[in-house]
Amino acid sequence: MHQAALLGGALKDAQHYGWSIAHPVHHNWSVMAQAVQNYVKSLNWGHRVQLQDKKVKYFNMKGSFSDSHTVCGIAKGGKETALTAENIVIATGGRPKYPTHITGALEYGITITEHMESYGTKFLKKCVPTKVEKSEGSRLQITWRNTDLGTEETDSFDTVMWAVGRVPDTETLNLETVGVKTNSETGKIIVDASEATSVPHIYAIGDITEGRPELTPTAIAAGKLLARRLFGHSSELMDYDNVPTTVFTPLEYGCVGLSEEKAVQCYGSDNVEVFHAYYKPLEFTVAERDAAQCYMKMVCLREREQRILGLHFIGPNAGEVIQGFALGIKCGATYPQLMKTIGIHPTCAEEITKLHITKRSGLDATVTGC
Repeated sequence: MHQAALLGGALKDAQHYGWSIAHPVHHNWSVMAQAVQNYVKSLNWGHRVQLQDKKVKYFNMKGSFSDSHTVCGIAKGGKETALTAENIVIATGGRPKYPTHITGALEYGITITEHMESYGTKFLKKCVPTKVEKSEGSRLQITWRNTDLGTEETDSFDTVMWAVGRVPDTETLNLETVGVKTNSETGKIIVDASEATSVPHIYAIGDITEGRPELTPTAIAAGKLLARRLFGHSSELMDYDNVPTTVFTPLEYGCVGLSEEKAVQCYGSDNVEVFHAYYKPLEFTVAERDAAQCYMKMVCLREREQRILGLHFIGPNAGEVIQGFALGIKCGATYPQLMKTIGIHPTCAEEITKLHITKRSGLDATVTGC
């Protein structure tokens, strides 16, 4: 869906670059949704094939603990299977957090990231949705309460999108019976540095664990290391510091390392230097795009070698940009080392190699020229 949104923007930009686009241009939501579902199905099939190749027996069942060494699985047809093991790993992930207090939200709702207001989304402030109902055709009628006016209002829409977050899928696992401790507020499983729960031979990884990044690559890495510790005589633990990530909004935000606030909290404001810049991507110039939100900042220690503590980037392809710099920061890169790095022109990433204005200075951080 992120790529679909980018293509929509590219169609608008294309006209500024000499492309003739026949109007009106329509987007078919159903075609895109089906393509996404087909891709997800192909991934699931690929995972099953890999399990078979590795001679791993797969049970497609809903499981829960019957005792600390036994998991009871129930298939769709109701058949029960009991599996006993010396060690058990819980990796059930998260599920969408549907607003169950709104009638019809679960039946008719789909989840998607909310669009930024600057892209034309209109918001009704202090309006609380109370009901979702089927309307004419495929439209949905929404009822909401305006808390300012005390009135109830309705309107119909083509699509309803919830941006309400996710919750760990632990509720039905019967964890309390076997003594696995969870955070009472979040429902997440409490683990130690080795991913062990309060029951030594029961482990948990991924989105269901308390204090861990909710990121697929992080869970995969943690799972591999856990498997090596259990079966490969390894002692290596997962390092959760300096994990890169990106939010795939229309204008992407990527980061790795500490935020400015966290760095100040850890080292003190006098020991932290922040270099920053407002820049305009070259591809935005011809298309006359607004680049007011294109921004980057680097958080460094002021003393000694000015080790880089964090990097934050808002702009096109933020994920691709941050992925490369993440290696350097993981290896202890310093600000002077970065300043000796030659940038690739003309790219957005090269602006990182030219960061020189500090927030402390109060100078205008807008990039001018090449």
